[in-house]
Amino acid sequence: MMKVEEIMLPVNVEIKEFELRFPDSMKSNLKLLNRVTNFIVKRKGKQMRPLFIFLTAKMLGKINDDTYDGASLVELLHTASLVHDDVVDDANERRGFFSANALWRNKIAVLVGDFMLSRVLLLSIEKNNTFLLEIVARAVREMSEGELLQIEKARSLDITEEVYFEVIRKKTASLISTCCEIGAISVKREDMAPTMRKFGELVGLAFQIKDDIFDYGTPENIGKPTGNDIREQKMTLPLIYALNNADKEVKRELLNIVRNHNESPKHVDRAIELVIQTGGIEYAHNRMMEIKTQALAMLDEIPNSDAKNSLIGLVDYTTLRTK
Repeated sequence: MMKVEEIMLPVNVEIKEFELRFPDSMKSNLKLLNRVTNFIVKRKGKQMRPLFIFLTAKMLGKINDDTYDGASLVELLHTASLVHDDVVDDANERRGFFSANALWRNKIAVLVGDFMLSRVLLLSIEKNNTFLLEIVARAVREMSEGELLQIEKARSLDITEEVYFEVIRKKTASLISTCCEIGAISVKREDMAPTMRKFGELVGLAFQIKDDIFDYGTPENIGKPTGNDIREQKMTLPLIYALNNADKEVKRELLNIVRNHNESPKHVDRAIELVIQTGGIEYAHNRMMEIKTQALAMLDEIPNSDAKNSLIGLVDYTTLRTK
């Protein structure tokens, strides 16, 4: 598997330039606002979403100002969604650091997220990039719908595999799909936009299934609490498969744990054990690999290049990562 540093090589210069440009997209005359946004940006992750944009753009054409603008819009949207998610989930940490709402209270965190969404609108108009705004606005709608659909179904625990894929397509895959579509359109390759949009969607589905599998691993190598999804009553693919394929006694025990004992570490451990024994992890892994294969097949007709090789490496990374 390629390391992230190797994946970034074809667009290293562009990513560094983007990191210089991006903070300007959030500047304000309000000191409090600048303090909070600077804190958030400094603690962001591996720049995976801009990486999808820049690699797609370079694979299909020549990176330009529209590419940088598109990356800024996506990062503003993604950052706003993380801030709002932490408020919704009442989370005090993100990636090992205090979350914005833990340091500045929910009200300020929500308003900062709203400010970032307003910057998406204003930047699109200022730069005359309304064609990008439509794509980003679609992602906002789908992410919101995905979250609400997940909440709605969690209450009744009746989520099917079909509904699960609809949830993660909207909630997670829509943003990676948006990145790849923007990458194509920014270099005037509208002919490739539908292909890259579908490619990104498939990669996003595989990425989320990998995240779901992590919940059944060990805290030492995944970086998030084991059984967290069960505690939150999230119906993920391993659990859905187990409920659909276990015998009546196991199904009854699993449902009882998720409904009534999801706060008990002993019961959560038992649920994890049952899901693994029923083949839920193996099934989810196989589905993830099938989806990954479909995604990579969509790049077959595109000429080989360093950017294409890195994009393939990025897909491998999403399914082989250990955290």
